[in-house]
Amino acid sequence: MTTTPEARDERVPVTVLTGFLGSGKTTLLNRILTENHGLRIAVIENEFGEVGIDDALVLDAEEEIFEMNNGCICCTVRGDLIRILGALMRRREKFDHILIETTGLADPAPVAQTFFMDDEIAAQLRLDAIVTLVDAAHVLQHLDEVKPEGVENEAVEQIAFADRLVLNKTDLADEETVGEVVRRVRTINSGVRIIPAQHAGIDLQQVLDVGAFDLERVLADDPSFLTETEHQHDTTVTSVGIDLPGELDENKLNAWLGTLLRTKGVDIFRSKGILALAGAPKQYVFQGVHMLLDGQFGRDWRDGEERRNRLVFIGRNLDRQALERGFAACLATAGAVA
Repeated sequence: MTTTPEARDERVPVTVLTGFLGSGKTTLLNRILTENHGLRIAVIENEFGEVGIDDALVLDAEEEIFEMNNGCICCTVRGDLIRILGALMRRREKFDHILIETTGLADPAPVAQTFFMDDEIAAQLRLDAIVTLVDAAHVLQHLDEVKPEGVENEAVEQIAFADRLVLNKTDLADEETVGEVVRRVRTINSGVRIIPAQHAGIDLQQVLDVGAFDLERVLADDPSFLTETEHQHDTTVTSVGIDLPGELDENKLNAWLGTLLRTKGVDIFRSKGILALAGAPKQYVFQGVHMLLDGQFGRDWRDGEERRNRLVFIGRNLDRQALERGFAACLATAGAVA
């Protein structure tokens, strides 16, 4: 008796990269874009904030990058996602794989629904895996947050829908904390494959083209997955974006950021910026998670390029006026505020 070989799925695989604010998604994305894995990848980015930063944090690469920063991908820009996916499929010969990086506040469920609820998308694309990054040093406090009635905990939702979970920043947490994080993850998603990592340093074959998304498993856990479209974010979590021309006094900046994160860091989930330091020929790139801050010089300022400072804070009950006032006071030259 001759058996017929199973037909190969010719649809384009799609990886959804998710994880709470500061978990290391951009670091992993940069590795995917620069390592030699033989795939041509189209990237769709989504930012939560008024000032775009992530485009400058992603390294120069040959891959095409589409950015959506006018809302959360699981809410207002879902129509944009469908339109971009449709446009990509008209250029099918230019890539092998699509990667969607969500905001740190996105619920991955509505993003995943897109690949089953739109017939044209479902015929051409397959959801390969939802890859969730988890910050080993900070995730517990977000899992333990008490939310208002009807408001979802995004950190929990991201773990619940993970097909692969990258337990990142294990070097910043002690062994007891890492063990507790693993235990909590298992109570939320018992079957997920956990990949420990530092600086998102993983074997990319563990997360790309792995065929890990299983709709039957999701429906078994959440029978309303394909019909439930309403969800509500925590309205106390907001974004403050600042965009100022001029150069910054490094000492003033360090003093202000140090005081800010020391006193308000618990409520500042994420901070990131591209800054112009006085006398520095290169852009200064900083990224912070709560009270931890890391900065380094990026690319050179180009000839004729205006020196501007773009930064974003995402957190709970942010005081916009105080942040704008404090940052403006770090400018090296008086009267440089536009």
